[in-house]
Amino acid sequence: MLIREEFEKMEHQILSPYASFSDGSKGRERKEESCDIRTDYQRDRDRILHSKAFRRLKHKTQVFLSPGGDHYRTRLTHTLEVSQIARTISKALRLNEDLTEAIALGHDLGHTPFGHAGERALSTAMGAPFKHNEQSVRVVERLEKEGAGLNLTWEVRDGIRNHKISGNPATLEGEVVRISDKIAYVNHDIDDGIRAGILTEEDLPALCTYVLGHSTRDRIDSVIHDVIRNSEGKSHICLSKEYEEALFNLRTFMFSYLYTNPKAKGEEKKAAKMIELLYAYYLARPEEMPEEYQRMIDEGEEKRVIVCDYIAGMSDNYAVSCFQNIYIPTAWGGI
Repeated sequence: MLIREEFEKMEHQILSPYASFSDGSKGRERKEESCDIRTDYQRDRDRILHSKAFRRLKHKTQVFLSPGGDHYRTRLTHTLEVSQIARTISKALRLNEDLTEAIALGHDLGHTPFGHAGERALSTAMGAPFKHNEQSVRVVERLEKEGAGLNLTWEVRDGIRNHKISGNPATLEGEVVRISDKIAYVNHDIDDGIRAGILTEEDLPALCTYVLGHSTRDRIDSVIHDVIRNSEGKSHICLSKEYEEALFNLRTFMFSYLYTNPKAKGEEKKAAKMIELLYAYYLARPEEMPEEYQRMIDEGEEKRVIVCDYIAGMSDNYAVSCFQNIYIPTAWGGI
């Protein structure tokens, strides 16, 4: 028996009947021969981990643009924290940890440079809503590997597409990632806000901290325990009403006091203008984009979509470098 087949057999012996079994996947868009060692979900996790889009997350904004310290979250560290929380919950509920990890690692691959400011700027430039969850799916289906995509399983792509609050994942593993994303960003953004001197622990709503805890560590721990207690043996993932209200009230507080705070977001107008100017430039000069993007236009893809793909894939640093090369005069070296 192949090692992969042993893993698949073990899943049926160990995992919950509500779990997504590797040998029951709806499969990939393009048929492939199975790996002799790894299950399909393990292969998907590895493909995401080794992708260029995943590596670029280390230089993409989470909340603070170009923070002065090394300890602020980036989109990559956010992704790793979501993965850790989601794996903890999945393991406790005897769900498929490999599927959970693959969805978690891929859920933000489509995020723009400069966080949600970049997302809003691309929406303005295109005249249509830019949705990072849909862009994450486009990354794995079309943009990675120079237009070939990663050819991931249906379940992983579904989980990535539906990780937003409004999403409706088809698997419990996808539901775990959706709630883990909120647990992670609400709490680590509080931690970064306190580090930046914008918030203090005492600023947080007392009714929320009374339920959830009085530190980042305690809040994450208590919400994870609540999810596990209330989801065990059920066909859906849920929080208790008390914890759900407290977590989402805390999230609302963060939108009012951090995500729109001028001290944290003072540079966003500059970043947004940069994105809009880059979009206009490459729309007029698509031949200056890398060859793989030009090829997709030649294959019939809409030019404005491909320009959006290119800019959305940029790291903060690369977007600034492109802008400087295009719009900032270079010092002349002559005498």
